[in-house]
Amino acid sequence: MNFSLRQIFTFREVMRSGSISQAARTVGRTQPAVSTMISTLEGELGFSLFVRDQGKLIPTPEARFFLEECETVLERIERIERTVNKIRTHEAGKLRVACHPAAAGMFMPRILTEFLQGKDELEVSLIMRSSDVIEDLIASQQFDIGFAETPKPRPSVKQMDFDLECVCVVPADDPLATAEEITPQDLDGQPMAVLFDKHPLTVRTEAAFQKSGYQFRKRLELRTWAPGLQFVAAGMCYMICDMITGYSCLQQRQTTTELAIRPFRPRISTSVSILTPGYATQSLTSNAFTTHLCEAIGNMQTELQNSL
Repeated sequence: MNFSLRQIFTFREVMRSGSISQAARTVGRTQPAVSTMISTLEGELGFSLFVRDQGKLIPTPEARFFLEECETVLERIERIERTVNKIRTHEAGKLRVACHPAAAGMFMPRILTEFLQGKDELEVSLIMRSSDVIEDLIASQQFDIGFAETPKPRPSVKQMDFDLECVCVVPADDPLATAEEITPQDLDGQPMAVLFDKHPLTVRTEAAFQKSGYQFRKRLELRTWAPGLQFVAAGMCYMICDMITGYSCLQQRQTTTELAIRPFRPRISTSVSILTPGYATQSLTSNAFTTHLCEAIGNMQTELQNSL
């Protein structure tokens, strides 16, 4: 047999309306075209679907039985159409995101929350890992998107790099909280919360102090910035950290009023990257979220700079 979905759909409309003319209006075709389509379908099936009795169109028993199968097929097709539309509009599917610690606590969940609005059938997996682990997860295609400190380029990973200015976090009641900018001179010999010695930001910050001729006093060594915010709020130290941590602080100001964010000079920056698999095609959803994340990073830079 060689009949089409259009023929099946038209047959169902004729059965529902009991009229060739009404079915023609429903499917948007002429009455002769619908009559021809039904006749062709009957020829393919090898039996009659309708008989005409005194101008009335009467379905045969075979037509009623055939309709049950047609309904099953058309319901499945309609379900496929709904699924395809949801995939096209990023409302269904799966998205796997790996995020480094500085962004995993507040920044990435906030961006995902915005992206997921109206996408009830989109499943998301979000994990926090160190940047080097994220790089390997993306290279091996275990995750769709990674957000991490910028790695060295490699063929198995595509990357979009962003240079983000670092900021200084101080207690809100500290005299430096109102400074136009904070310099190594302001922090000469003051207790600092820093990341581990070999972290690029620690190396750059210490170099800035040495070049200016002021003491860089490392009091608290951390693996991530989050604990440092609490130490600063308690007045135990100051902290020069990445923009994302500072921005997260800004977003929490409604509940966290113990901290102030100020510019630091000379300018120190960190580089973060959006990572995607180099040897795989990005899904429509992954591509859409990548675009959304890029826009969020740009908005973060603008909003934070305007608030300093």
